[in-house]
Amino acid sequence: MRELTYFVAVSLDGFISGPDHDFSAFPVTGDHIEMIFREYPDTLPKVGLDAMGLTATGDRFDTTLMGWKTYEVGFEATRDPYPHTRQVVFSRSHTQAEAPPNIVVTDEDPVAVVRRLKAEPGNGIWLCGGGDLAGQLVDEIDRLVLKVNPIVLGGGTPLFSGVTSARTWTRAESTPYDSGVVVNEYVPAATAG
Repeated sequence: MRELTYFVAVSLDGFISGPDHDFSAFPVTGDHIEMIFREYPDTLPKVGLDAMGLTATGDRFDTTLMGWKTYEVGFEATRDPYPHTRQVVFSRSHTQAEAPPNIVVTDEDPVAVVRRLKAEPGNGIWLCGGGDLAGQLVDEIDRLVLKVNPIVLGGGTPLFSGVTSARTWTRAESTPYDSGVVVNEYVPAATAG
């Protein structure tokens, strides 16, 4: 069965973006970026891949899930941020007509969509963001990969929104970088070992 991985940058105080969905506080240079180029190229938008002369193969992730606000952040660069993956955008107020035809915009229950995707053949599923969608999918996440940045944002989009009961995770790996970023990888406690 395919895994759902929530791979995301986060501040020390648990925000995946600052106020007004600002991501500029998260560095796009440093030794941790080399790891992303090497191990997670499928998570780079096409404009980034083109600028770096890289190719995403879909070996790690062939499907990208995101909420409308996360998708909307990329509008300035492109309306098709990850064409090397199958893209599903969840929205209760936007429609398919507002996105390119190869991007699926749906108001369907995210849990139902993820369970269906997991049952299909293919590679991993990347939960790109945001916090509302992650909160709805918290029980479906098989792996949590946090790029913890040495900054306190004081507000913004939380890592998980709307979660009403505790979830326990087990650290599977932790890698510190000279940039100050620490990449922590977790699995749900029930599946650890």
